Amino acid sequence: MESYRTVIGYGETGLEISKSKFIVQVNRAISAKDAIDFIEIVKKKHRDATHNCSAFIIGPRGEHQKADDDGEPAGTAGIPILETLKKNKITDAVIVVTRYYGGIKLGAGGLIRAYGKVAALGLQAAGILERIPHTHIILKTNYDLFGIVENYLHSNNYIIKKKDFAEQVTLHVLVEKNRETSLCQTITNLTSGRITLSTAGIQYVDKTLCI
Repeated sequence: MESYRTVIGYGETGLEISKSKFIVQVNRAISAKDAIDFIEIVKKKHRDATHNCSAFIIGPRGEHQKADDDGEPAGTAGIPILETLKKNKITDAVIVVTRYYGGIKLGAGGLIRAYGKVAALGLQAAGILERIPHTHIILKTNYDLFGIVENYLHSNNYIIKKKDFAEQVTLHVLVEKNRETSLCQTITNLTSGRITLSTAGIQYVDKTLCI
């Protein structure tokens, strides 16, 4: 599992360029089917539009990609939308840009710039986040050591997901990959080995980004 960027969720905005009205809708999609279904929903919503152009990238390494010009000159709509996703290193996302023609032709270069610009505005509307893999570590300690352990975790910005209080205190901690060894060694030293450590898989932690 590796870090990757995606959109926070649904986003929509619009822009008028040379009397043509552009509407962009963006959404998260974890499969090609999700993306295609979203595109079809937008097409039905804007069935009277001149064009509903789209692109999506799916998979942590962008394994599934598709761009559709929907009647615009080849390479002037779908590809600029797709390149906007690539430029921002976004995956698991779909963008649909709807155009209502306003009577002024933009030319190939104008269309490429327009669709790329509107797609970028759509990403801003949807919001971007980075999904960072963390190891789930379970720490079990006696009550007399709980304060020491908790203070260390807080002061070093480790994520305490959950705390259980029973015969011992159990802390569920999310640790960014490659920091696990350092944490375990330090906690063991702080408690003179009077702690139990185990792992419980990998989870993603989301960090909101600005674009």
